[in-house]
Amino acid sequence: MSLAADNVLLVEEGRPATAEHPSAGPVYRCKYAKDGLLDLPTDIDSPWQFFSEAVKKYPNEQMLGQRVTTDSKVGPYTWITYKEAHDAAIRIGSAIRSRGVDPGHCCGIYGANCPEWIIAMEACMSQGITYVPLYDSLGVNAVEFIINHAEVSLVFVQEKTVSSILSCQKGCSSNLKTIVSFGEVSSTQKEEAKNQCVSLFSWNEFSLMGNLDEANLPRKRKTDICTIMYTSGTTGEPKGVILNNAAISVQVLSIDKMLEVTDRSCDTSDVFFSYLPLAHCYDQVMEIYFLSRGSSVGYWRGDIRYLMDDVQALKPTVFCGVPRVYDKLYAGIMQKISASGLIRKKLFDFAYNYKLGNMRKGFSQEEASPRLDRLMFDKIKEALGGRAHMLLSGAAPLPRHVEEFLRIIPASNLSQGYGLTESCGGSFTTLAGVFSMVGTVGVPMPTVEARLVSVPEMGYDAFSADVPRGEICLRGNSMFSGYHKRQDLTDQVLIDGWFHTGDIGEWQEDGSMKIIDRKKNIFKLSQGEYVAVENLENTYSRCPLIAQIWVYGNSFESFLVGVVVPDRKAIEDWAKLNYQSPNDFESLCQNLKAQKYFLDELNSTAKQYQLKGFEMLKAIHLEPNPFDIERNLITPTFKLKRPQLLQHYKGIVDQLYSEAKRSMA
Repeated sequence: MSLAADNVLLVEEGRPATAEHPSAGPVYRCKYAKDGLLDLPTDIDSPWQFFSEAVKKYPNEQMLGQRVTTDSKVGPYTWITYKEAHDAAIRIGSAIRSRGVDPGHCCGIYGANCPEWIIAMEACMSQGITYVPLYDSLGVNAVEFIINHAEVSLVFVQEKTVSSILSCQKGCSSNLKTIVSFGEVSSTQKEEAKNQCVSLFSWNEFSLMGNLDEANLPRKRKTDICTIMYTSGTTGEPKGVILNNAAISVQVLSIDKMLEVTDRSCDTSDVFFSYLPLAHCYDQVMEIYFLSRGSSVGYWRGDIRYLMDDVQALKPTVFCGVPRVYDKLYAGIMQKISASGLIRKKLFDFAYNYKLGNMRKGFSQEEASPRLDRLMFDKIKEALGGRAHMLLSGAAPLPRHVEEFLRIIPASNLSQGYGLTESCGGSFTTLAGVFSMVGTVGVPMPTVEARLVSVPEMGYDAFSADVPRGEICLRGNSMFSGYHKRQDLTDQVLIDGWFHTGDIGEWQEDGSMKIIDRKKNIFKLSQGEYVAVENLENTYSRCPLIAQIWVYGNSFESFLVGVVVPDRKAIEDWAKLNYQSPNDFESLCQNLKAQKYFLDELNSTAKQYQLKGFEMLKAIHLEPNPFDIERNLITPTFKLKRPQLLQHYKGIVDQLYSEAKRSMA
C-alpha cells in the first residue's frame, strides 16, 4: 500500500528480516518537514529563553491564574503577570543556588498543578538545574525511590504534602537536605524537619533568601539535561526519562508549527486550562509552549467534582483532554439532549447526521452546515466555556463516536495525537481539516520520523500489501537521551537509533497512523487464541451503561472475565424499572440480576462490533468504586495498571472463573 504523498513523505525504503531482527517498513516524515526535520535555531539553547523573551515582550500580560476559596466560597480567577512570575523565578532560582544546588544537579517538584509549580520549574531552568517532577499520585515509596535515584537534594512540595515528604525523609536522608513548601509550614513541621536534619522553608521564606541578579545566570547548552521525568509505568520501578534542552525546545517549536497549519499559533488572547498532571510530559510541554507565546494559564482547584465549574469560570480558548474526560463530556451533553424530549432529540440526530455526512464528503467544518450550527450546535460549545477554538486529545485513543461528535462543534478544531514521555510528548497528530484521519493519531510531528517494525509472533507485517502493521518506531530531534542510570533498559528500546515504543500501529492510505494494539498487552487463551485486550476494552467501553472496564484472561483459562464500573445513573435507572431501591449503589452492584443485565448488554455491544466468540465475556463483577490513582490501579493518564488490578481483584477474578465454570458444567 502506498501512502498519500500530500500528507507524508517517504524518506527511506524498508529493510528485510535478518536472523537477528524482524523486517522494518519504510521510513516516513510529515509534509511539513519535507526539507528536513524541524531543528532548533542556533541562537536557542534552552527552554528558559522562550520564557525570558516572552517576559520582555509581554511583561504586564496575565500569566498564571488560580481561584482562591475563602469561607467555603470560591472566588474568580486572580492573576500574576509575566514580570511578576519572572521575578519570582529569578529569586527562587537564586535561593536554590544558595542551598548548594549547582547547574547540572537535581531539584524535585512534588505537587498538584499550581503557579508555584511552574515558577519552581522556571527557576531551575534559569540556573541550568535539572528539575525532577515527583508524581503527586505515585505514593511515598516511589517518591523516596526517585529522590534517591536522581540524587535530589532540594524538593518543592505542595503545602498539604509537607507531612508526606517528611514521612519518607528517613529513607532518603543521604540526599534530601532542603524542603520548600508552595505555601506555609507549621512550627510543628519545622520542629519535625529539624529533628530529621532537613531544612524546611515556606515559599515566602525561601524567596527572601534569593536576589534578582539576572546578569550572572549560568550559560545553558542544548545538550544539558533539562529534566528527568520518571514515568509511572504499568509495571516495575519508575524509569527516569532524560530530556535535554534541545528536545524540549524543539518540541515547543513543533507544537507551534502544527497549531499554525491546523488552526492558528497562539498569542496573548489565548487562555489554557491546566488540570492534567504537570508532572506528566503532555501538560508540561503544552504550558511551556503557551508561556512562550504570552498566553495565560489558569489552574483548576484540584477537585474533579468542580472541574467543569472551573472551566466555566476560566473560559479557555484551548482545551487539552484525555479520552476519559471527553467521554464524560460527551455523555453529559447527550444525556441533556435525551432529557430535552423526543422531538428535540430527533431534530438533533437529524442535524448531527446531516453535518457529519457532509464532513465525510469533504466539506470543511464551517461549510458543512452553517445554519444548523446556529440552530443546534452553538450551545454545545458552551460546555467548555464557549471560547475554545482548539481541542487537543492524547494519552489514549478517542472512541470514534466521541471524536466525530467533538469535530462537529462550531469554530473548534479537534486534533488527536499520540506520544510518550520518551518522545517529549506528541510524536503524531491529526490534521484538523482532514476528516479521513478520524480514528487515527495522524501524521508524524515535524521533529520525528516513523516506521513500523514487523511483529511476527502477533501476525503483524510491516510490508503487508493490504495494510502495513507493526510496532511503531521513532527517531528524531525531540527524542529522549536514555533512561537515567539504566543503560540496560535504554539498550532494550533504543536499537540502531530507533526508539521502539511497544505500541502496534497500522499506516492508513492518507498517511496517518492508527494505534491498534499494545505489544505487551496480548495473551493466549488455553485453546490457543490470542487476545489483544486493549482492543476489547475499547469496544466494550462503547456500551453506554459503563464507566470503566478491565478485561482479564490468561493461558490457563479458555474464556474472559471482567471487572466493570457501572455508570451510576444507568444502574439506578435499571433499579427503578426492576422494582429495586435505586439509593444503595453498592447493593445494586451486588445484585445478581443487575450483573446479568450488564453482562448481557456488554456482550450485545460485542456482537454489534463483531467480536469473536472467544472475545465475549463469560462473567463480570460490578465494582462501585472507580479505578483510581489512590489505589494504584491506573496511571495519571488513566491507563490501566494491569498487574496491580490483578493483585487487587485476584480473589474476585478467581470467584468469577469458579462461578462461570459451574454454570457451564
